[in-house]
Amino acid sequence: MTTGTVFVATCDLAAQVRGRAAPVSRLEQTLRGGVGWVPANLALNCFGDLADGNVFGSVGDLRLMPDPATAIDLPADEGTPGARLYLADQTGLDGSPWPGCPRGFLRAALDDLREVAGLEIHASFEHEFMLEGGEPGDDPPFSFQRARRAEPFGTDLVTLLEGAGLEPETWLPEYGPGQFEITLRPASGLVAADRAVLLRELVRDLARRRGHRATFAPIADPESVGNGVHVHFSLRRADGGGPVMYDADAPGRLSAVAAAFAAGVLEHAGAVVAVTAPSPSSSIRLTPHRWSSGGVFLAERNREALLRIAPTVAIGDADPAAQLHLEYRAADATANPWLVLGVLVRAGLAGLAAGEPARVWPESSSEADLAGEPPLPASLPEALAALEADEVARGWFPPELLHTFLTVKRTELDHVAGLPSHELCRKVADVY
Repeated sequence: MTTGTVFVATCDLAAQVRGRAAPVSRLEQTLRGGVGWVPANLALNCFGDLADGNVFGSVGDLRLMPDPATAIDLPADEGTPGARLYLADQTGLDGSPWPGCPRGFLRAALDDLREVAGLEIHASFEHEFMLEGGEPGDDPPFSFQRARRAEPFGTDLVTLLEGAGLEPETWLPEYGPGQFEITLRPASGLVAADRAVLLRELVRDLARRRGHRATFAPIADPESVGNGVHVHFSLRRADGGGPVMYDADAPGRLSAVAAAFAAGVLEHAGAVVAVTAPSPSSSIRLTPHRWSSGGVFLAERNREALLRIAPTVAIGDADPAAQLHLEYRAADATANPWLVLGVLVRAGLAGLAAGEPARVWPESSSEADLAGEPPLPASLPEALAALEADEVARGWFPPELLHTFLTVKRTELDHVAGLPSHELCRKVADVY
């Protein structure tokens, strides 16, 4: 780029991408010194209100330091100028890490995973969303007709993601009315979460330019289906030694390392869900028989499980050890991807420290078999209370980050207090 702007951005506790633009002519200076930022911005909730009781007040200054590796270019299109977007770390004025930075939270968790356990995580965030506007229609779920009716949006999206280096794998019409799904290739932990942040913005921006409105809301109508973010992840040796999750002779073919990591996620599920499904409407989606997550358990190929052992493919003598991974199913796009992957890593580390494997429910398990497994928190207040009550989980966060997260989420709850469920869902959907 030789003209236009660069936008330096962070993703906040409400999963909103905020930042500042600078002229392309100042790109070198911007990459070297960042742009200004304010600590209190972390306390903005999804409705745009500054949360009362935040610890920052009107004082303090930060820098948004762009990571050159995250740069993507949005091409000019039909009167809309192009732009370059960078994701940034929030730092002190001297460049030191700021404890409130969500990207720094994930980076620290990944460092500990590497140093304590000798492992790395590879992940992919699978997003569902709904397109509103454009040509009306009532096409069947998963149908070619629905895919074609969304054109040129679908083809343009795949082209845009490929050009941005996000490596799309599939683009498909989904089950719900106007619902679609986009998947990306797995990548190393920080890259995978960065891609999730960027994907949502690229989808929304392209939808607007093509006459649509995209919503990633967990659920827009309590009587309909919801939109999830399914986090697929595998563990590998940090020294380049390859995958560590496969054991052909173990239950679910999960190695002892993988089963202990999963046990940590299950043990701290209440606290984890507070971070991964953190909107007032998120819990409406996370109920049995919605194919979201109906309980706190680990199971083979069961889409009601909190943790699902994904299938492996035997076609062409494909190696199961390279494929085997877990899918965390209780996340949505109201959650910050850096925090989502960060808490999964922290919970997994706690499981590795405890050393006890999770029980694996076989694919043949019935609903009656699973009836004794604990449920997920039934509401956001319940999830936030679980996070506060979990001493181990509280220790994952710098104090100012945890306090601000809880404050922001409770102001969001205050904003929708007393609304009937359909109005609450619509209000959240209007944001996301």
